[in-house]
Amino acid sequence: MKKIFKLIVIFMIVGIFAFGSTAKVASFNTLHLGWKGDHRQEKIEGIASIISLFDLIGIQEVMKKDEVKKLTNELKAQTGIEWRYHISPYAVGSKKYREYFAYIYRTDRVKLLKKGKFYPEEDRGKNFMREPYGAKFQMGDFKFTYVLVHSIFGDKKTQRQLEAMQMTDVYDWFKEEYDGKNEENIVIIGGDFNIPSYDDGFSGFLKHKDLIVDAIPPNQKTTIGKKGLVSSYDHIFYPYELMKDWYTGRNGVVDFTDNNHREIRKVISDHLPVFIEVNTVKERGE
Repeated sequence: MKKIFKLIVIFMIVGIFAFGSTAKVASFNTLHLGWKGDHRQEKIEGIASIISLFDLIGIQEVMKKDEVKKLTNELKAQTGIEWRYHISPYAVGSKKYREYFAYIYRTDRVKLLKKGKFYPEEDRGKNFMREPYGAKFQMGDFKFTYVLVHSIFGDKKTQRQLEAMQMTDVYDWFKEEYDGKNEENIVIIGGDFNIPSYDDGFSGFLKHKDLIVDAIPPNQKTTIGKKGLVSSYDHIFYPYELMKDWYTGRNGVVDFTDNNHREIRKVISDHLPVFIEVNTVKERGE
């Protein structure tokens, strides 16, 4: 177990960092964070070392609220930097399985401007197993709403596609209703969608007038199998036109497995975090 944690810390030291006027926004499915297990402390330590690479991260599969507090405290201990968290007020899902959404962020680089809300489904029918959750943040001059999604896996692919087909409505609601009707509102949607972004379920969303794009390359594998990376399920969608002055063009995944997939999957997570880098100071035109 010490070997696994050492590998993660080494990656952190030689890995990706945000400097100056840029910041990294990430998404990470943390695999049942808070469930009892043999490696609970190692999981907290490992995930903290990974999260420390970013400035703001949205996490899925949070099973216990207290575990996010423990994770934030571990981040402070490892980095010597102040971190805070914001977690959804209640868990969503089925009667047998429910989870929270959460954000963790560096207070010296990120401000929480507006507490989160769930996408309302009362008048829309029940389309999601877990309703998306979004909150508004500021990093330097850059203000945006960050929406988190964890789509159903289900028994059939069509169940995942049906949720993907609702992303246009989710995007529009957070842009127009959650944060006021303003064409310049920027909404970023990240999470685990359980299908690749080139799936037909996203075809309508990717034709949105704001020119929605997945920052993560379409064939980039983001889930961890027992013998290697297997599926392209984790995405960060952003509006191309509205982000032209903010997006640096840098993005990707953090592969912390060091080819030790079976053990990492058991102790840390079965997903890799994905990220997008943004400018925090807007370039002023003439």
